[in-house]
Order: sequence, then C-alpha cells, then structure tokens
Amino acid sequence: MEYREFLDLIYRRYSANIKLSLDRIVELAAELGSPQNKLSGFHVGGTNGKGSVCATLEALCLAHGFSTGLNTSPHLINYKERFRIDGKEPEIQTLLDLFLQYQPLFDKYQASFFEISTALAFIQFAQKPVDVSIFEVGLGGRLDATNVFTPEVAAITTIGLDHIKTLGNSVKLIAAEKAGIIKSGISLVLGKIVPPALDVILQVAEQKKVPTYRYGVDIIGKSQASDIGGITFDFAFRDYQFKGLHANLLGDHQVTNISTALACFILYSQIKGFEVKEESVRHAIDHINWRGRMQVLSSKPPIILDGAHNMEGMKALVDTLDRVFPNVKPRFMISILADKDFSGMIELICSRASHVYVAKNQSDRAATVEDLVSEIGKYPVKVSSAPSVAEAYEMARRDMRDDDVLVCGGSLFTVGEVLNHLFEK
Repeated sequence: MEYREFLDLIYRRYSANIKLSLDRIVELAAELGSPQNKLSGFHVGGTNGKGSVCATLEALCLAHGFSTGLNTSPHLINYKERFRIDGKEPEIQTLLDLFLQYQPLFDKYQASFFEISTALAFIQFAQKPVDVSIFEVGLGGRLDATNVFTPEVAAITTIGLDHIKTLGNSVKLIAAEKAGIIKSGISLVLGKIVPPALDVILQVAEQKKVPTYRYGVDIIGKSQASDIGGITFDFAFRDYQFKGLHANLLGDHQVTNISTALACFILYSQIKGFEVKEESVRHAIDHINWRGRMQVLSSKPPIILDGAHNMEGMKALVDTLDRVFPNVKPRFMISILADKDFSGMIELICSRASHVYVAKNQSDRAATVEDLVSEIGKYPVKVSSAPSVAEAYEMARRDMRDDDVLVCGGSLFTVGEVLNHLFEK
C-alpha cells in the first residue's frame, strides 16, 4: 500500500465510522492487548492551549532524560505529525506497516479515523516502550478515544464555545464533556477556567475525590516581558519558584499554558520520585517544538502564523499583537471554517487590521470567499481575495512594506496550507 492510498482509505472509508461512544475503542484496545494500560503519563483536554501544554510536557520530559510518546491532533501537513517518539515523527513506512498489520481488527470493529489513530499511538508507544506518554484529547473528553488511557496527571486548559454541534451550545455543557477525562484519584491541573465552567469541573472533581490544582490559585505564572523573540515570566507552584523563565512561544496566554504544563510535570515527578532540575526546566521551556501557534516565520519583516480558530483563540492572538506590536496595524491573511463563529472572529481581526486577504482553504467546511469578503465589508478595512491560500499568502507578502506585520491564520487548515506552500517552495 502506498502512502496516498493509505490516506485516502483512512480519510474516506474510516471517517464515516464516527460513533459517540467508548465501546468500540474499548473492545478494539482489548483485542490489541490493551497497550494503553502499559503506558504512564499525561492526558490533556480543553478548548484551547492543550497542544501547547502537551508540547511543553514533551520538552520537559526529554530535558530530564525520559523517552517520550506524544499523540496530538489535528496534523498540519502530514499525518505522521500526530505521533512523536522522543521528539521525532515516525517513518511513513512504519505507520503503513502497523496499519496493515492491524487492519483486520480495525475493519472488524468498524473503527473510525480517530480511533485508528489513537490505537496506532497506543501500539507505537507500548512497543518502543516509552517512559512517558502524552495524549491530547481530540474532541471533548468524555467520549474521546484517548479517554481509555489512565494517566498519572490530567489537565484541562480552558473552556470555551467550540464544536457546539457535538459538545453542546453552552459552556456548562462543554465543561461537562471536558470533565469526562477526570478519573478517581488522578491529580487534576486546571488552566485559566472561570465560572460557570469552573463550577462544573470542580463538582466532578469533588465527586471523584480528585486532588485539584488551579492556575491563578495554586499555580502562579507572572508575565515579565513579551516580544517577537518570545516571553519571559516567573513561575511558582508548591515548593518550586523559577524566576525569569524564557519561552520561545509568543503570547501571554502561553504563560498560562506553560505554567499548567510545568505544574503537571512537578506533580508527576512527585508521584514517580524523581528530581525536577531547574537547568533542565529552563532549557526545555526555551526549546518547545510546536508549529503553527504564534509561529514566527520571519522577524524582518515580521510574519506570524497562528491557528486560532475560535473566539477565545482569536482574542488571545489579537491581545498578543497589541502587546508585541502596539503601534502597528497588521495585514491579515485568513481562511476560516464556515461552522465557526467567523463573524465574531472577523470583527476582532478588523479591529486590528489594516488590510485583510481572504481565500478558501481546502477543507470541505471552509467558508466561501464571498461570505468572508461580505463580512469584512462591514468594517473600514481594505480587503483582497485570491483563489487559494498559497496565492493569498504571496499576494500579502508582495504588498508588505518594511514596517509591516503579516498574520496568517483563521484555521489550522489554513496554517497547514501555508506551511505546505513554503515547504514546497
């Protein structure tokens, strides 16, 4: 089987098998020998920031000498991005061989695309075997395939309105789904979560007698500086205090994400009985590997790539731009999915932009260029359109002056297409 054939198969055939239940992944995992039960580590859910928390945990574990398995979603360019072992993606042939080996079981249980991806992560990490596994929730939490894994520490980053057709149209309903990853006796770390979502999560945590640690209460992260080179902040949790930590990620929201991850790691160290070393922490946090989230493609002139795709994420992006580029009205190149709150996101973008370039990314869910242009037309902002994300990017790039800033995003699909375009160049 060739790679393209594999992708076509799992996307078209198995994507139709979505079923909101854990029954199938439980049965599939059992027949695989329950590889997830051989793993130790972290389970991270939330609306925004969970990928950054996972990438930070990977960096911290590697810096302390542990072998790691990282499973995230979605991918930006290549399917193999969903799996990292010791910070490296597997060979395509490795994934093909594993899929073919277990395809009869995937077919037997009519497994979905995400269930297959999760099972492949379980198998790879158990076969290695890795010291620490890090799983990012795909959607929600309660019925997510990753939820058959029992971690030492769980985290919920933020709660916001996203995927409302599946998770519910209120923060309370969404919080209840996210809280589904809480397991009896397993330590829980919470990012910046406010009522009423916080009330829902704390109620579940109390019912399950879970030790709970909250950012802003038990965990303190205090931003000291933020520029295009990254962020500098102070951190405190339990007996640990680190002053002047520097991260290579942009945005004060990343102070929260990194602090959440660092608290998770400290709890894990106390469960496993190893020392958290300040020198290793500093090195790890300054070398986090996470593409497409306030990623600096160029510093002169600044070109920023960000996957913000909901109101909470877009507000974090705009707030970061206000702080890092206070006197500049950036150009934006965007393509947004139609099932997101693109009207609200465009309002935020147009409050900051000098010129917006729009295209339709390759997702079947992408909003049309006409709809985006019509929405932007409500605001006093220049707008241009192009037939593709790559062409919109090049148009915006050509228009840039030396004192300009270009921000590309609106969707992780858009981010992936920009990265793919630059890779092919």
